[in-house]
Amino acid sequence: MKTIKNKSIWTILFTISLLTTSCLSDLNVDPVIENTFENLIAKDPNAAKGILAKLYASYTLAGNEGPDASELKGDNAGESPFLRGIFNLQELTTDMAKNRWGDDGLDQLTTNTKWDENNKFFRYTYNRIYFTVAQCNNFINVMKKVSVAEKDSYIAEAKFLRGLAYFYLIDLYGKGALITEADFGSTENKSESTRKEIFDYVVTDLKSIEEQIPLKNEYGRANRSAVRMLLAKLYLNAEVYTGQKQYEEALTNAKKVIDEGGYTLADKYLSVFSGDNNTSTEIIFPFVCDAQNSQSYGNTTYITNGSASSETMTLSQFGLQDGWGGHRTTKGLYGLFGNLTTSTDQRAKLFFTQGHSYEMEDYKKWSDGYPSTKFRNANFNGTSVIATFSNVDFPLFRISDAYLIYAEAVLRGATGGNAAQALTYVNAIRTKRSATAITASDLTLNFIIDERGRELSFEGHRRTDLIRFGKFTGSSYVWPWKGGTASGTSIPDTYKLFPVPLTALQANSKLSQNVGY
Repeated sequence: MKTIKNKSIWTILFTISLLTTSCLSDLNVDPVIENTFENLIAKDPNAAKGILAKLYASYTLAGNEGPDASELKGDNAGESPFLRGIFNLQELTTDMAKNRWGDDGLDQLTTNTKWDENNKFFRYTYNRIYFTVAQCNNFINVMKKVSVAEKDSYIAEAKFLRGLAYFYLIDLYGKGALITEADFGSTENKSESTRKEIFDYVVTDLKSIEEQIPLKNEYGRANRSAVRMLLAKLYLNAEVYTGQKQYEEALTNAKKVIDEGGYTLADKYLSVFSGDNNTSTEIIFPFVCDAQNSQSYGNTTYITNGSASSETMTLSQFGLQDGWGGHRTTKGLYGLFGNLTTSTDQRAKLFFTQGHSYEMEDYKKWSDGYPSTKFRNANFNGTSVIATFSNVDFPLFRISDAYLIYAEAVLRGATGGNAAQALTYVNAIRTKRSATAITASDLTLNFIIDERGRELSFEGHRRTDLIRFGKFTGSSYVWPWKGGTASGTSIPDTYKLFPVPLTALQANSKLSQNVGY
């Protein structure tokens, strides 16, 4: 069993969060509820670990009552989980994937058109960010008052999870209310903080826990390398977020992960995305998913089932019972590999082409574009169990990403590394993937953005990467159905950020809408 499941713990944690739709008000907590939390831990010190597990689960589950119930009133249990939001906003809005369902809101994401403050998918992720923040704040407050084993590590892990939530606020929405454990008991709506202010807070907070969190931890829990990877991601995008280049710091943190983390590239790429990927040597930090104990339509089930259909595929080959026939990749992804038939790259083999067209003339037609078979419920080793829900853990941070961050930082001028080592890291990835090694002259920023596409597709990084490389908005780079046309067209710079949901603006008059919406 990969996860801890305890209904009473979840109920207590949700109650003390007292989260409203705005995620910005009603931060005060009744002392009786706080005492209940403290008493629970006093009676059973192991309860702290159970509650911590639910902080982690806030990234994959809708709630503790099963896949059809959400703890956030008004948010659909299947559509609203955090990980599903990351995939929708980071992958469907790019060249990596398109969804064919035509749902109101989702259709606007997949075509990069008509984005506004009423889109429920923007609201879902915004709400999840603040729900996780509120849970972490309350947990940190209570943990400071009790005495349990691993107390400092638990607090550090909660701060990491809060920092991760704020990373998505910084990246997706650019600004918001900065709520910390110091706001515990407040009844006032917080004023809006700028992107830089939230960035600076998160970086400082993560640096403060770097030495407090274990270098090694249980699988599924954050360790020092996870903290450093999050810092590296923040620093890598700092020029976008704050206007200040911090590639040196990105390289420093990536190098710490490489040198001290003990992670190695897997011999077989597919093993990292199969049902038994919890044994992978290259996953630094996963969102744990379990077909029996953490059922959700919003974790990797959304990726595995959403990328398959019995219309053209034999579902059991991928460990699937259900195929939803939703996501297909575009030539923006599989075109990066050249001829898929002759390519030796292991990654080029993870597209289902039979019965499908290379061109996506109609994004609502299942057979237009190639489904990705990268994430699959079948085990890489041993016997697989056909399941309705996914058993594939989502690898949020991997060692190959650290290698690519190092290389990109060097190309962008970081002096703490060197071009020869950057080339070695990139070729280590390509050699393990059975791709042709490159030469020093091949290692350019254009190569890096393409290699990130080949290596990290469907892993929740693409939109952020394209923005950093100046390729998301405008017309310098187009992909199928960008801007709502089959051949792709320009989209406005406004779309570098998502609109702040109307529900948040209505709940807190101190918030403002992003420019252009």
